[in-house]
Amino acid sequence: MIRIAPVIPAMVLAGSLLTMPDCAQAQNDPVYSVQNGIVDQHTFNGYRRYGESCHRCHGPDGSGSSYAPSLVDSLKNLNYEQFAQVVINGRQNVTTSSNNVMPSFGLTPDVALYLDDIYGYLKARSDGKLERGRPKRADD
Repeated sequence: MIRIAPVIPAMVLAGSLLTMPDCAQAQNDPVYSVQNGIVDQHTFNGYRRYGESCHRCHGPDGSGSSYAPSLVDSLKNLNYEQFAQVVINGRQNVTTSSNNVMPSFGLTPDVALYLDDIYGYLKARSDGKLERGRPKRADD
C-alpha cells in the first residue's frame, strides 16, 4: 500500500509544532484496501475518524445531509490535494440561495493527522468499493 505525504507538512497547535505523519511515496490519492468487504487498518481508521468528526454534518457514511454535501459524490470530482485543502483550511461557499461554511480542521489533530485515512475511507465509498455501515477489518 502506498501512503502519501499530506498537503500541509506541519501545523501549530497550542504553541507547539505538530508534523503530519511521514508517508512513503507521493501519489495523487492515498490507497485504500477493500477485499471481499474487508478493509485494511488505515481504511477502518478513516471510518472511525469520519464518524467522530465529520458524520454530524456530512451524514452517515459520507452520504450527505440537509446541512452539508455528500462527500461520496464530491470525491468523484476532488482529488486528495483538493480535499485536503478544504478540510485543513475550511471553505465558505456563499450564493444567493445558500450560505455553506466548512470550518477549518487544520488544528484538529484527530482530523489533520489522519486525513489520508479519512480520505481513503471516503474514496473507497465514492469508488463503490465499500458499502454503507461499519466495515469489517482483517483482524476482526
